[in-house]
Amino acid sequence: MSIPTQKVPAFGLGTFRLKGQVVIDSVSTGLELGYRAIDTAQIYENEAEVGQAVVDSGVPRDELFITSKIWVANFAQGQLIPSLQESLRKLKTDYLDLTLIHWPSPENQVPVAEFMGQLLEAKRLGLTRQIGISNFTVGLMKQAIAAVGAENIATNQIELHPYLQNRKVVEFAHANDIQITSYMTLAYGEVLNDPVLKQIAERHQATAAQVALAWAMQLGHAVIPSSTQRANLASNLRALQLTLSADDMAHIASLERGHRLTSPKSIAPQWD
Repeated sequence: MSIPTQKVPAFGLGTFRLKGQVVIDSVSTGLELGYRAIDTAQIYENEAEVGQAVVDSGVPRDELFITSKIWVANFAQGQLIPSLQESLRKLKTDYLDLTLIHWPSPENQVPVAEFMGQLLEAKRLGLTRQIGISNFTVGLMKQAIAAVGAENIATNQIELHPYLQNRKVVEFAHANDIQITSYMTLAYGEVLNDPVLKQIAERHQATAAQVALAWAMQLGHAVIPSSTQRANLASNLRALQLTLSADDMAHIASLERGHRLTSPKSIAPQWD
């Protein structure tokens, strides 16, 4: 299966669940260590802090790749673009590099074509360089493609780790040249104690976290691990230098067990 064109940087910094000074410190440290892609969302309630950390870092805007996500409450006609403009104000930037629909509209309250159309308009207006989706099933991806064309969908950001490899969604996305962004690549730390990953890590003089991140990137996915610890931020970054063998990749592929960790009842779709 061919790997889609890389539209999203392979390695970025996630900010989920990080707020206040904690997120400022994480982003500041990340930028200092060489991270250049940062992932946030309206619902994380940390866009202003992320923006502050970015401005204070002194890293030129054109060296950065900033992603945010539109929350489900902002999908209705006439609401999406103003909510994105508010995100830009908080992030202290004129544009985003990537704007995602965070979750599909609960019970299809706002049709896919309606919010995707507004997102494409935001791209035309120059508010965002690229657009994409998150937590979309194959059926929902088909609707998004029908609405704006696959060429306008940079990525589908989904839960993906060795225990949930989401192969149906990956295959469909790749067939349409849509890159996958893996979130929770470390499965909330569960994979760090996995004997298979630890064995592979030992062979490469690496950590289990580096192995999981390298595995996802070798499949063509972007990864956005987060951390509040400088040592872990630096260590995760070293996954970029790690190359796994075909044997390593096959061993990790065998860890699939459909172990989904994120499925909020009020908004989760019927998963594939």
